Amino acid sequence: MTAAARAPHDGRPGALAVDTRTEDGRVLLTARGELVHGCTDALGGALAALPARTARVDLDVAGVTFLDTAGLVALDALGDYGRRHAVPVRATGWRGQPRRVLELMGRDPVDPLRAGPLADPAARTASAVARERDEQLDLLRLENEQLRRAMDSRPVIDQARGVLMATHGCTPDQAWEMLREASQRSNTKLRQVAAAVTASAAPDGAAPPEPLRSALAAAVRLVSTAGCAPRGSCGRSPARAGRRAAG
Repeated sequence: MTAAARAPHDGRPGALAVDTRTEDGRVLLTARGELVHGCTDALGGALAALPARTARVDLDVAGVTFLDTAGLVALDALGDYGRRHAVPVRATGWRGQPRRVLELMGRDPVDPLRAGPLADPAARTASAVARERDEQLDLLRLENEQLRRAMDSRPVIDQARGVLMATHGCTPDQAWEMLREASQRSNTKLRQVAAAVTASAAPDGAAPPEPLRSALAAAVRLVSTAGCAPRGSCGRSPARAGRRAAG
């Protein structure tokens, strides 16, 4: 059996359909659509048609896509049915937007009929505010960690830019593009690329590994073609080390 009701929310028509299946005294109600103003009639009709000897009622709401505060009346109607007939009732399967509404209203999203709504509206508000504050603190912690890592990486990146500028006679922006391009081509973190370039500038510094060296050479060619003309140098200078770093 299927009961249905139509009701609007934010200007769009919505519908709640309730299918009923009975198994050995247990009734399974499957709801699909939106729990909004007017849906109580559909659920109430399904409950009124239940057999007199119903021993248990389970409402599966996995197919419910939208819930507003008016739709919570339908849950209260289900709870009232259980109290009047002295039978256990459950409403499970909450997910997405309906689950979030239940959480904000202080109801148990696993089974909102088991514990019922919080009696104190202030407690519901405090719970929602606390969750919002925790989310904001997590975001701030993440931003601080990212900023700290960026500050730690800045010196070695600036040094590597200086090596490339001395080697290839390019601008700071072009040196940055060489590092960035080499990082992407070699799938290596930018800080690691910069550290390899800086280390190679030391008198006895080792050249970067072959994959990174090839990526640096390709990055230099790409940026040079775009307007940075490499220049040669001799002796044991940053330029010489830079050529070793770039291939």
